[in-house]
Amino acid sequence: MMNNDVLRSLRYMLDVSEPKLVKICQLADYRVSIEDMAAYLKKDDEEGFQPCSDEVMAHFLDGLVFYKRGKDESRPRLPVEKRITNNAILKKLRVAFELRDEDMHAILEAAELPMGKAELSALFRKPGHNNYRECGDQVLRNFLRGLTQRVRPAD
Repeated sequence: MMNNDVLRSLRYMLDVSEPKLVKICQLADYRVSIEDMAAYLKKDDEEGFQPCSDEVMAHFLDGLVFYKRGKDESRPRLPVEKRITNNAILKKLRVAFELRDEDMHAILEAAELPMGKAELSALFRKPGHNNYRECGDQVLRNFLRGLTQRVRPAD
């Protein structure tokens, strides 16, 4: 899934402005301008569209964890991923929103993509593990939709 699509989904879910998205990136000690953020949020056929790099997405997701849970100065900072995959996005969202297995199942169920326990745990394994499974775009897209329903229920 394109990083820009993930960023747009998260912006809608959190109901935040572009300056707030920039501040979330800054929580992970990463600087991005409001103009760049606005360009990331445009549709790919709009003038001024800019692809959101893996580096920006990784820092934004780290910032999102700090935004939702607070910064724990006692824990050492892990290096930021050079390449961000759907699996990494899913993991970081799970941490940011403090989701348990039951929550993950409920979110996917709400998005009409029920998944067994083994299937779901395979998405969180390390690449190279026998039971590792790559998270496809459809799974991530449906997860984001289900999480949005949970975080921002219809009025």
